[in-house]
Amino acid sequence: MKKDDPFGFDMSVSSSKKKNPRGRRGISGASETSTRLCDHEGCQEAGKFRAPKSPDVLDDFFWFCQQHVREYNLKWNFFETTTEAELAAQMDKDRVWDRPTKPFKRSVEERAWARLGIEDAHEVLGENATRNPGRGAATGRKLPPTERRAIDILEAKDNWSKPEIRKAYKSLIKVLHPDMNGGDRSQEEQLAEVVWAWDQIKVSRNFREKE
Repeated sequence: MKKDDPFGFDMSVSSSKKKNPRGRRGISGASETSTRLCDHEGCQEAGKFRAPKSPDVLDDFFWFCQQHVREYNLKWNFFETTTEAELAAQMDKDRVWDRPTKPFKRSVEERAWARLGIEDAHEVLGENATRNPGRGAATGRKLPPTERRAIDILEAKDNWSKPEIRKAYKSLIKVLHPDMNGGDRSQEEQLAEVVWAWDQIKVSRNFREKE
């Protein structure tokens, strides 16, 4: 039900369109307020339908009548000015939804050693260094893929209890959080991964609640 505004203003949408008809279009796409003539040579019909001038200039338009805009659209080729190399590159991007694969990131521990100029932590021990056979190799527990990934991110073992994994989580938070690094936000992406990983573990039933 329509209500009168106490100040005498009509705030309805329909009233606004009547007062400001600029750019209104019908269902067919025609601009009802256009006063242009068709840009097709020799045509004297009203130009109520717009079409971009080229793939490189999509914000500048020709104005055609309905017949000539149909003809123009049939001949339109977005890739007309694109070279074969550019087209191949665009197709490669489309295969992965324009989201290229990122290189594998080093672990928090490896980045910490790198700050000290050590690319391989085993260099510190020299010939006495031992090689880690890999997390999960000893127990070989079956875990859902999300929880297995969470364990890897938290640099924990799949036979740890939740309190033990929580300690690892807190240690990583201290290393990555901007408040602990003088406001440095360069590791926020890794921080988000660590928080996500702990969210998976804390609701899981695959880990003991007590040490």
